Amino acid sequence: MDARIERIRSRIRDVPDFPRPGILFKDITPVVADGQAFSDAVDLLASRYAGQEIGAIVAIEARGFLFGGALAMRLHCGVALVRKQGKLPYQSDRVSYALEYGEGALEMHVDALSRGERVVIVDDLLATGGTARAAADLCTRQGAVVIEYAFLVELGFLDGRARLLPTPVHALVQF
Repeated sequence: MDARIERIRSRIRDVPDFPRPGILFKDITPVVADGQAFSDAVDLLASRYAGQEIGAIVAIEARGFLFGGALAMRLHCGVALVRKQGKLPYQSDRVSYALEYGEGALEMHVDALSRGERVVIVDDLLATGGTARAAADLCTRQGAVVIEYAFLVELGFLDGRARLLPTPVHALVQF
């Protein structure tokens, strides 16, 4: 296995019973705290999309902003922010989606993307896929083309990838 992937994997911390009992949370903050591991993650993602004419990285609040911003800088493209409801200052489009216990809503500025623009949706972790799918809905409403979803971590046992198909899904580390 690539030593960079091993470095990243070794920095992902398990936090039992967070945010509630029975959940084993995968904490990525040690990855971003380690300059080399963070750089490795961004380098690996950037090399995947180099030369693909990516117009924007669509970064999902909040940890997706870390990877999305750094990746966009490496690819010399813009960043479109997807945030929780009520956090954006300008006219926004909103999509509601199902959460494990209830419903959530995400928003993106109505002028964040251009028709036909090729985008990659970036977040820290793929679990059930609901948040990423909602972000894709916001992108396609603006006429953008989602070419791939990119994650630092995928929790494969939750089968979120199936919710995102047929769009390709890439994760650096799988559990």
